[in-house]
Amino acid sequence: MIQQGGGALGIGEIPIGPTWQTNYFIGADAQGRDVMARVLYGGRASLEIGIGSALICCGIALVLALLAGFFRGPIDALLSRLMDLIWAFPVYLLAISLATVLLTKPNGLQWGFVHVDPSSLWVPTAIIALVYVPYVFRPVRGQVLSVREKEYVEAAIAQGASNGRLMFGEILPNVITTVIVMLPLMIATTVLTESALSFLSIGVQPPKASWGTIIDDGQSLLYTRPWVAIAPGIMIVLTVLSLNVLGDGVRDALDPRAKLRMRG
Repeated sequence: MIQQGGGALGIGEIPIGPTWQTNYFIGADAQGRDVMARVLYGGRASLEIGIGSALICCGIALVLALLAGFFRGPIDALLSRLMDLIWAFPVYLLAISLATVLLTKPNGLQWGFVHVDPSSLWVPTAIIALVYVPYVFRPVRGQVLSVREKEYVEAAIAQGASNGRLMFGEILPNVITTVIVMLPLMIATTVLTESALSFLSIGVQPPKASWGTIIDDGQSLLYTRPWVAIAPGIMIVLTVLSLNVLGDGVRDALDPRAKLRMRG
């Protein structure tokens, strides 16, 4: 499928659909850019943001959950109310509000000697990581509260173990599996969130591309060049499904109750 170029030689021909035997595997967009190449480069940005924000989110939530579940009392009340406050906002509304504030700063973000450009991938990564911290904090905090009452923790306390040893030597190894199980599911969620924010033009900023920005570019080309929007959409679906299957497999591998059900 070729859009007719000018002149007798056909110079300027742009493929609008798959050309299996040439370089344009699934065609080109209105500017003549290879859609497959853009999907691959956009996927790199989407996965970098998705994996990075999920790791940051799980790391922050794990530390806060350890502090809240171990010390309890005022620290637990303060952190839990803070998480409830973030939880009260709709995810996309909170992310859009933060992105609008951060992306409108002309000189970017400045924290001491650290400078972040508005077009940097760190901006959507930090925003997405922040809005999803409560979703990991709550189940991990529950696990910490449960493990803290176990006999081996009480035995370590009776032996005079310090708070650091109790938190990182006794409790952390027994709750880290919960975070490991949630990590693939969080990556799938953050990839979807990044694509949605980029589709709304408040995620990845031009000239960089992601699956969301490519879908936004192809929105006006659905009737003439449908593969511009269909290709990144298929990649998002396959990525999210694969990560969900991976998360289920990790859960079954690390959950002893699942093993007992399988043997039964």
